[in-house]
Amino acid sequence: MIAKTPNPPYYAVIFSNLRTEVSEGYEEIAEEMVRLAELQPGYLGHESVRDGLGITVSYWANLDSIKNWKANTDHLIAQKFGREKWYSAYKTRIALVERDYEFGI
Repeated sequence: MIAKTPNPPYYAVIFSNLRTEVSEGYEEIAEEMVRLAELQPGYLGHESVRDGLGITVSYWANLDSIKNWKANTDHLIAQKFGREKWYSAYKTRIALVERDYEFGI
């Protein structure tokens, strides 16, 4: 599903990753991270796909919201598991969305 976002400006956190063969606990933690992110002040939505390469883009009202999500205790634990078990590589990018447009939404 395409995230409904407000008029710009807002921020996008782009998390690109490659998974390991380990899947133990991954789905449960991923679902919990979505649930918790949705409760965070400043969270605007997200989109996620996986076809070998995984990409999740989450949208945030401001940089403080992103900083607070990154520092969330449960998110810190998930990040640790990600580095230790679930990801062989990842990159996170933070971008300011200055313009957007849509069709058919």
